[in-house]
Amino acid sequence: MRDFSKIIGHEKIIEYFQNAISMDKVNHAYILNGEDKSGKMLLAESFAATLQCEKNGVTPCGECHSCKQADSRNQPDIIYITHEKPNTISVDDIRRQLNDDIVLKPYSSKFKVYIVNEAEKMNIQAQNALLKTLEEPPVYAVILLLTTNADYFLPTILSRCVRLDIKAVSDDKIKKYLMEEKQVPDYQADICVAFAQGNVGKAIRLAASEDFNEMKNSALHIIKRLNDIEVNELMQAVKQIAEYKLEMNDYFDLIMVWFRDVLLYKATADANRLIFQDEIYNIKKEASHRSYEGIETILKALDKAKARLRANVNFELLIELLLLTIKEN
Repeated sequence: MRDFSKIIGHEKIIEYFQNAISMDKVNHAYILNGEDKSGKMLLAESFAATLQCEKNGVTPCGECHSCKQADSRNQPDIIYITHEKPNTISVDDIRRQLNDDIVLKPYSSKFKVYIVNEAEKMNIQAQNALLKTLEEPPVYAVILLLTTNADYFLPTILSRCVRLDIKAVSDDKIKKYLMEEKQVPDYQADICVAFAQGNVGKAIRLAASEDFNEMKNSALHIIKRLNDIEVNELMQAVKQIAEYKLEMNDYFDLIMVWFRDVLLYKATADANRLIFQDEIYNIKKEASHRSYEGIETILKALDKAKARLRANVNFELLIELLLLTIKEN
């Protein structure tokens, strides 16, 4: 059941939604802004299910007809906006599935809730079409825009929505969940939590991934040998990296955690606080010959590479530039 009580973290957003429901001050449009797999959909579906629940509480009962329909994504007044083009939500998608539909009153509920996932993919024409609805929404309409980057939206869209930014969940909560609910061993949970960086969905995915350990070993192998690798060998390694089924952001996160360990050890000489504790020899060696400025430069380059990856810059080019930056610093 999609239920607020099943969500790890995000207490302030849950409290905000529940207060809005209990005080009968539900807004017509919300933006849920956060990383992929950070909990946006679970929050949106829990909010939608609660709005439609026949018990009229601040959390879905899970027993009424509406809750059962919502759980199977068959509630007629909870509408998911879809798009055929992988990278674009078109004006036709918005007009046909939202604008033309929203004028019809709810089928069986108090509200009609529209969930637009990957809303940053709306092109300008689609956003302008949505804006017409946002300017004069029906009293029963609630539109939830789920996005990884709210900055893509027109200022006029932003001004008509309540923006809720998804914050990172504490490492302790994620680790507890992985160990108790997913039976992940302690040491593996630590690694998954470190790479997830506060993203519960990502931690769960990494814990269940068969590719993750292979990718981790490949990344560390390259980093540890970077000073000795020739350009042609480096390019061969880049091609191998691109074949992994995991998201390429994960590869950058692996490298980032390694260099954070190097920086931490350089500053504290405390091996107990490292994520890669079994790599202490190599981390110590790395810390001894890199400067603080060099490590900071690498970490900034990693952030920039992740931003460029989101902008669809070629991955092989990105990783080549990144590895050369690491080599030079």
